[in-house]
Amino acid sequence: MSETTAPVTRAAASTAASTASPVIAESSTSRGRRARIALRTLQVVLALFYVIASALPKLIAHPSAAEGFDKMGWGSAGMYTIGVLELAGGIALLVPVLQSVAAMALSGLMVGAFVVQLTYFDGENAATPLILIIPLALIAWARRRHNADLLRLLRRRA
Repeated sequence: MSETTAPVTRAAASTAASTASPVIAESSTSRGRRARIALRTLQVVLALFYVIASALPKLIAHPSAAEGFDKMGWGSAGMYTIGVLELAGGIALLVPVLQSVAAMALSGLMVGAFVVQLTYFDGENAATPLILIIPLALIAWARRRHNADLLRLLRRRA
């Protein structure tokens, strides 16, 4: 059998290079550095939002939070549970090995918040959870390599 070789075109070479190249947020270029800083800033802003603006009113039983949970019939137990989940997610957004998982978990919580807004509150603030899912999905995707580190840590402990 004879073996034939074909010249590699520029398009094929660039496609192969792009699949092997690192994600911009992880590259060592100045653009990658700016992307890392922007992503980290986004994580800090979201963490502050979840800890201060979202979890804290629930954990201190602010009347506005308590009223909403009473209207749903979840009472203080539901309010404190959601508050603790938001607090944990906000803190975990700042822990490198937990960043991606925290963003995914908070996205799931936001899907639930969207459904609750539609069912109990006539969609009054339904856009807010959907808007928050977008940066959370970006963080989950950009920090996805930390999932392998987390799995290694969990396997080591098991």
